[in-house]
Formats: sequence, C-alpha cells, structure tokens
Amino acid sequence: MSDTQSNTQGDNPSRNPSNHPGNIQLIRGRWIFTGDELIDDGAVAIQADRIVELGRWTDLQAKYPNSEVVGSSQHAVLPGLINAHHHSNGVPNSLQGVDDDFLELWLFANIALQPQDPTLKTLLSAAALLQSGVTAVVDVTTISDSPEAGLTDLEGRLHAYEQAGLRVALTPGATYTSVLVHGEDEAFLASLPAALRQQLQALVPLQQSLSPATYLELVSDLVRRYQSHPHIKIWFGPPGPQWVEEGLLLKIVAAAEDLNTGVQTHAVESFYEKLIGPRFHGKSVVARLHELGVLSPRFSIAHGVWLSEDDIQILAATGASVSHNPSSNLRLRAGVAPLNQMLTAGVTVGLGMDGTAIGDDEDMWAEIRLAARLHRTPQLHTPAPSFSDILGMATVGGAKLLMQPDLGKLAPGYKADLVLVNCERLTWPWIAPEANPLHVVLMRARAADVDTVLVNGKVVLHNGQPTGFDLAAVGAELAAQLKAAPKREEYRALAQNLRPHLANWYANWEFSPPEPYAAFNSRM
Repeated sequence: MSDTQSNTQGDNPSRNPSNHPGNIQLIRGRWIFTGDELIDDGAVAIQADRIVELGRWTDLQAKYPNSEVVGSSQHAVLPGLINAHHHSNGVPNSLQGVDDDFLELWLFANIALQPQDPTLKTLLSAAALLQSGVTAVVDVTTISDSPEAGLTDLEGRLHAYEQAGLRVALTPGATYTSVLVHGEDEAFLASLPAALRQQLQALVPLQQSLSPATYLELVSDLVRRYQSHPHIKIWFGPPGPQWVEEGLLLKIVAAAEDLNTGVQTHAVESFYEKLIGPRFHGKSVVARLHELGVLSPRFSIAHGVWLSEDDIQILAATGASVSHNPSSNLRLRAGVAPLNQMLTAGVTVGLGMDGTAIGDDEDMWAEIRLAARLHRTPQLHTPAPSFSDILGMATVGGAKLLMQPDLGKLAPGYKADLVLVNCERLTWPWIAPEANPLHVVLMRARAADVDTVLVNGKVVLHNGQPTGFDLAAVGAELAAQLKAAPKREEYRALAQNLRPHLANWYANWEFSPPEPYAAFNSRM
C-alpha cells in the first residue's frame, strides 16, 4: 500500500498499530461483516483483546476521537477465519517431489520427504495462513521416537506459534497400529517379496518407540502448561481409529475430559477407510466410536467423506464435529463428503485446508469457493450451500469445533480476531449498487488481498507480512537447511517399489468384503 493511501484518520491503514493495553482502537471498513449483519461504512471498537462496540464509522469516530485507526473506506472487515483441520508442513509435498495419489499410497510415499526444522516449517505455514485471513487453526501433528525428541519437536512448533501470534490448537498424535495397511500389517508384510520386505524393515520403524503411557503423559503435561495461554491450546490427536488401539483411544478421551481439552482424529476419509468398519467391526467406524462412548462436543473428526445417513445422525445427536476438507478430499481421491446432509442434520461443521489446498497455496478464500461450488446439486429444489453457509463453517462452525464460543463473530465481548481485506482490486473497475458485498468478497478475494490481521486485538499481519518474524529470512534458512540435508533416495525408491503392492492389497478389499457386510454403504 502506497504512502498516499496511509493516514492516521482511517482513510487507509496507518503505521503498524501500537496495541497499547487499555487503548481503544477503531477498525474501519467499507463493509463490516459481523457474522449476523452487514454494516456499511462502519467500524469496530476494540480494547485489549476484546470487541467493545460496533457501529457507523462517523458515530464511533466521534465517540472515540483520539483512537488509533486501522483500516479504511476501502476495506472489508470480517471475523477471523478458522481452519478446522490442518497440517503445518512448511515446504509442501509438491516442491519435494511427492505427488498426490490415493490417500493410503500417498501416506506411505511421504517417507521420502525431507525432515524440516519444526520452528521454521511452522512459521512458513503460519505465514501462509495469516496471509489468507486465518486467525485460528487446529494443527495436527504426529510425534514418535523418544519422549525428549517428541517434546523438542512440539516445543519448536509452539515457539513458532508464539512468534506468529496465530491462535492454535496444537494436536499431537502417535501411530501405534496399521503402520503399513489398515489393520493387517503382518499379513501384508508376509505377502511381500523377501528382498522388498527386508528393504522395508531396514528403513521403516514398524513399532512406535514412544509408549502409549508416555504419549498420554507428554501431551497431558503440555495441556496443563498452556491452559492459561492467550492463543495456544493443546489437544489430543489420535491419528485415526485404525492407528490407535481402542483402549488407548478411551484413555485419550478420558484424559481430554479431565483436562477440559479437545480431541481430533481422521475418520472415514477414503473409500478404504469406509471399509474398515464392516471389515473389522461389523458396523461403521462412527457407529463403533459411538458404541465406545467417545463422541461428544469435544471430539471432532477430519474429513468424514464416507459418512452414512446413520453416521450423520449419530454425530448430530452426540455433538461431535466434522472438519470438511474439500481440497484434500479431491487431491487424494477420497471423494466428496455429504456436506448438505450434515448441514441439514445440524452437525457442527468447520472448514479445513488440511495442508493440501486445491492450489497448493493455503488460500482459505479458494477453499471457501470450492466448498460453495462443489456441493451445488444439479437439480432445482435440491440443497446447495450458500456463501453465508460456507463462511459460517469457516467462522462460527470452526469456533464451535474449537470449543471457543467467543470466536467467529464480530460482536461486543467476542475476541478481537479480525481480518481486513483490501477491496480495491475486488471492486475494480466498477461495482453495481445492488451487488451483494458478501458475495463479492467471497467470490473474488485472494490471499494477496489480505493486508491486516488481528488476533486478540494484536496486529499479527500488516501490509500482507507477518509482524512477529521475517518471512523472507525464514524461507531462506529453511531452503538452505533442506539443500544441505542428505537426500532420501532410498526412501523414495522404497515408496515406488511398494506402491503396486499397496495398490493390489486394497484393490482386493474392494471385491472381498467379509460377509454378511458385502452390501454395507455401497455409495461410491
């Protein structure tokens, strides 16, 4: 933004605001989208980390004449967007030569990825989220190795979120079963040619070195340590029902209830994950989770692509939430989730990018558009989500999933998490008076249009750049580390050699579901 567009009286952003505690700041916008209504030429008054008042710009300017002003008559102001499921992976897979594939094949191919410094890669991802207007994220990560190594990794990530100022529920998990294939590792291993089996056993640990008891203790200690933190929470993140034993899942949920924190897991993401339920439990995965008694408003699942109508009713009745991740579902050939049915049933649904946005750019605006367009049914008088529905998923839906009811709207008493979008490009060269401002912003905005983001009333993105760290320096340091790191050609070769065996294993699942469940949930 040029110098001629900046002044302290709010016709465009001033210098980086000072955020002195106790000071009233005015956040000015051409359009203020509160989550319930539109205020034309309005403003939001904030004090410290809370919203105090909303109203017309001229009224609030007169009421608070000495306030510092952020924003302008050329900005749209929205509640901070909430990314309900993510993996802050730093340099994306595509830049490391790992292409999209079926989920199960892609997961194993990730052994070829170069390790990245946990702080640097989290900063890189956090910057992309802030630059697309995300103010809160559920960041799911996997830990292994020794307790010391696991804690070091998590502390590195947490240090990054301290620097970035991004609100996070960091959600660590550990894999204890189904390292190779869902539920049948020993049989799969025995089916491999001897040379490939030896190569696999030499390179890939098939046993988790972090004991379940140590995992529970490590995460519980972090939950307690961060309980009073203004923008960091710790959740439990069992990777998926097939990756943890049911006894451990029960202990995780009990610990989360005792500590008043959340649990998020992946569930029924792929077609083959759908088959896990009838193959091993004689019922759907969600029905089995319900039978175990783990579903509640503190429990959320990522994806839910293959939910049945009965599953949806279970989620609605228990209050468990779903993060809808349309980009990831398409990129990993998982399918299209029954979003319309979930919304109709009253399931709490958030919107997540999963670290695999459709353009590989972590642009939440593109995710909003994809979700809005993907679920428009092709016949009249049939369901189709509106832009308001999808924005609700990315704000109040995500807030409910996060168990933070003071997020997701612009209203007095709510947290001061706000996004300012410059509307000059969006409305150029002309906008009709009758054009719907919300539709214009959600249809046309890109990450590049976001110039200011506040979390807890603090400016964490200014002029499109993070205020807590030097993004260019982070990128340069991370690139230098990756360039100097040993190549993982053996792992890449292993993934390539194992791929046809994995594909054949799951192909056999398609044609031999155990009786009497052959017709279970035949939706394709």
